[in-house]
Amino acid sequence: MTEKRRRRDRRIKPVKKAVFPVAGMGTRFLPATKALPKEMLPLVDKPVIQYVVEEAIASGIEEIIMITGRGKNAIENHFDRSIELEHLLLQRNQHEVLANIQEISNMVDFWYIRQKEPLGLGHAILKAKDLAGDDPFAVLLGDDVIQSDDKPGLRQLMDVYAKIGASVIALEEVPMDKISSYGVVDPEWTDGALCKIKGLVEKPAKQEAPSNLAVIGRYVLTPSIFDHLENVKPDSKGEIQLTTGLNALCAEEPVYGLRFTGKRYDTGNKMGFLVAMVEFALRRDDLGKEFRDFLKNLKP
Repeated sequence: MTEKRRRRDRRIKPVKKAVFPVAGMGTRFLPATKALPKEMLPLVDKPVIQYVVEEAIASGIEEIIMITGRGKNAIENHFDRSIELEHLLLQRNQHEVLANIQEISNMVDFWYIRQKEPLGLGHAILKAKDLAGDDPFAVLLGDDVIQSDDKPGLRQLMDVYAKIGASVIALEEVPMDKISSYGVVDPEWTDGALCKIKGLVEKPAKQEAPSNLAVIGRYVLTPSIFDHLENVKPDSKGEIQLTTGLNALCAEEPVYGLRFTGKRYDTGNKMGFLVAMVEFALRRDDLGKEFRDFLKNLKP
């Protein structure tokens, strides 16, 4: 192999694909999610999943792979064209609304893969192996909506990957009394916002947590993760856990964590969803002032 070929092979591939595991049942929001996917719950006037898709696109993602399940057709329909609706809006001269609707379907290329059984996050990501191929890829969890005025949350991870060519996981400092609700990293060393990860622990007890750095729903992963996920044995629930695959990856190649800048909203629980609803509404130019006045005058 020539030196020129060696240099070309060592080049870090750009991250252009993103995997969205959206097959979850959304039981925390029943009965609202009995017929409506939790990802389609509206945050003001857009479904939660659209905010996350927009973050991916703003970060430079060109292909999105949705891992769906039963009852998730509404997600696919939302990002597809609706000829009847477009025709109706055109007839009514609602051109601005029409442009917004058409923009949704023209955002990016979407691929859909059905996860027939809810066998864990690791299993969902493994379903994307053939489409992701040998390229690095991002993973975005639809429950976590990140508001950043500077640089999109995923883009921050992608910039780190572009420099070091290794997997990067989004981290957030979490109070120790809440740490048992998260996957937690065991850092080998920390340098500012970046750390090298020695291993991960899933939902540790407070006294057993290796740090206060919790894993948030953004990842940039090398394709090596697929080999490890294929070797993960199902847990007691029959699920393939991503954390187990990441621990195996850490033992083979460097994996880093990044404390991103921005605010993360956990829309996967009711309180987090309500907080996101209020704060996103307050930021709106068309709603913020009126809504703020309403909240000030609200009587208990």
